[in-house]
Amino acid sequence: MTAKIYVGNLSYKVDDGKLREMFASFGEVNEAVVIKDKFSHRSKGFGFVTFSDEESAKKAISEMNEKEVEGRALKVSEAKPLASN
Repeated sequence: MTAKIYVGNLSYKVDDGKLREMFASFGEVNEAVVIKDKFSHRSKGFGFVTFSDEESAKKAISEMNEKEVEGRALKVSEAKPLASN
């Protein structure tokens, strides 16, 4: 069972690789994606990290929420499912 977390207030310098690196110490990261603007391809300042298990995700949330990275306090929480219309 995978677990996905939301990571907000990211520095615009953070890319997918850096995001994966930031969370790798908490467990096996299946996917790390920084969301980019589809026209400018510039980071929107947030992303998602998918862990292979829920325990790793919970540890990452508790240890990384409000942690300062590159001068910005991260907002880390459980990812919410996409709202359907």
